[in-house]
Amino acid sequence: MENLFSYGTLQQKNVQVESFGHTLEGTEDILQGYCLEEIEINDKFVLKTSKKNFHPILFFTGKKEDEVKGIVFTLSPLELLKADSYEVDDYKRVKVILKSGKKSWVYVGKK
Repeated sequence: MENLFSYGTLQQKNVQVESFGHTLEGTEDILQGYCLEEIEINDKFVLKTSKKNFHPILFFTGKKEDEVKGIVFTLSPLELLKADSYEVDDYKRVKVILKSGKKSWVYVGKK
């Protein structure tokens, strides 16, 4: 099983059902060293699913005081691949260590 830290639309129940076929249970956690920005989404499937034109996106700052709150979901390897297909090309998946000490994947900005 894999951990995935979500700070945006993957927390929406409708996005979870559309992407995974069911809702997810998770726990609150914090990612340090990143700041939150927004990007405009153009992908028709993602727009239809999330019902939002702008999505949050993380960028690395390296500053421990920069914190982003989110939810950690435990996914199967197949579900993680489904999450990959939901995210648009502006994001990449990286491994991080959350404030709780959990190792997790998270989607961050490519720049």
